Amino acid sequence: MRISTSTFYERNLSALNSQQQQLFRTQQMLSAGTKFLTAGDDPVAATRVLGVTQTLSESKQFATSRERAMLTLSHEETALDSATTILQDIKTLTVQAGNGTLSDADRATLATTLQSKLDQLVAVGNTDDGNGQFLFAGYKSGSAPFATSAGGAIQFVGDQGQRMIQVDVARQMSSSDDGRSVFQSVQGGAGYVTSGGAANTGTGIFGAVSVVDATAANYGKDFVVSFAAGAYTVTTNDTPPVVAATGAFVAGTPIAFGGVQLSISGTPADGDTFAVTTAKNAGTDVFASIGQLVTALRTPLEGGGEPARAKLLNALSTANVKVTNAHDNVLTIRSSVGSRMNEIDALDDGGASRDLMEKSYLSSIEDLDLTSAISDFYQRETSLKATQLTFARLSNIALFNYI
Repeated sequence: MRISTSTFYERNLSALNSQQQQLFRTQQMLSAGTKFLTAGDDPVAATRVLGVTQTLSESKQFATSRERAMLTLSHEETALDSATTILQDIKTLTVQAGNGTLSDADRATLATTLQSKLDQLVAVGNTDDGNGQFLFAGYKSGSAPFATSAGGAIQFVGDQGQRMIQVDVARQMSSSDDGRSVFQSVQGGAGYVTSGGAANTGTGIFGAVSVVDATAANYGKDFVVSFAAGAYTVTTNDTPPVVAATGAFVAGTPIAFGGVQLSISGTPADGDTFAVTTAKNAGTDVFASIGQLVTALRTPLEGGGEPARAKLLNALSTANVKVTNAHDNVLTIRSSVGSRMNEIDALDDGGASRDLMEKSYLSSIEDLDLTSAISDFYQRETSLKATQLTFARLSNIALFNYI
C-alpha cells in the first residue's frame, strides 16, 4: 500500500491536533477542578448540578430571611423586656399608693412618677428597628403606632397586620407583633376585673374575685352587684338582665354568683354598685388603665372621709388587676417571641446540615479527582511528545538518504 506525502502529513497532523486538544482539555479540567466543562460533556450530571445549585441558592435566601427575622425579633424582645420592667414598676407603685399613711401630696408625687412610667411605656410601644420601621405598627411600619389624641388618650393608629417572612421551604413566621395585641389585649384566662361605681357614696371595699365553679350557670358573664336596704342583688349584664343571686349583706362574707365569689368589706350605701366584668370586657387598654390610676391618685382625699378613701382603694385594686393582666399578656407575647427565636436557631442548624449534605453531593458529581487527572495529564503529555518525535523522524526519511 502506497501513501502519498500529503496524506501522510494530513494524518499525522490530525493525530497531533487530536492529542493536543485532549491534553488542553485535561489541563482546563485541572484548572477548573471539575469533571466536565460544558453541559454537553455529561448532560445528566450537569442537570443534577443545576438542581443542587438551585437548592443551595434557595437555602441561602432562607438563611438571609432568618437572619432578618432574628434581628427584628431581637429588637422586639428587647422592647418587651423594657415593657415588662415598666409594668412591674407600675404594679409596685400601685401597691405603694395604697399605704394609708400617705398624704395627698405623696399620692400626687406617685401620680407624677406613674405618668412618667406611662410616657416610657408609650415610647416602648413606638420603638423602631433602627431603620425607621416601627416594630408594633403592623403593615403601617413607616409611622408610629401610638399617638396622643386631643383629649390626652393614647390611641393605636397602626394596624393588626402581621409581617410574615418565609424562613424555610414550608414555614412562614411573623417577625413582629402589632401594638394592639401587645398593649391593648389580655389573655383568654385573665379572669374577672372588679370596679366600684363612679357614683358610690358608701365605704364598701371589694376584695379579689375567686372562681369556685367554672361549670355553674352564668359563669363567664358580666355581673353588677347593687345594694339597697342592707341587701345585695347580683344581676347579669344581659338584656334583659338576669338575677344571679340575692341576699342580706354581711360585711366580709363572700357573695357567691355565677360560679365565682366576691367579698366586700365596709358599708355600701343604698344605690352603690360594683361591676364584676370579664377581663376582656373590662377595658384591656393598659395605657388607659394607667391614666385612670394617675387621675385617681391626683384626686384629693382631704375632706372626703372614708367614702373617698374607699373609692381610692377600689380604684387602686382595679388598676392593679388590669396592669397585672397587661403584664401577663406582655410576658406571654415575649415568650412567643423567644419561641420563634429558638425555632429560627433550630432552622439554622437544620439548614446548615442540609447544605453540608447538598455540597457533599455536589462535590461527588462535579469535583475532579486530582490524582487521576494529573496522571492522565502526564500520560497524554508523554504520548503527545512521543507522537511528535515519531513524526519528526518519519518525515525526515527519504530515498536520497540511502544513495
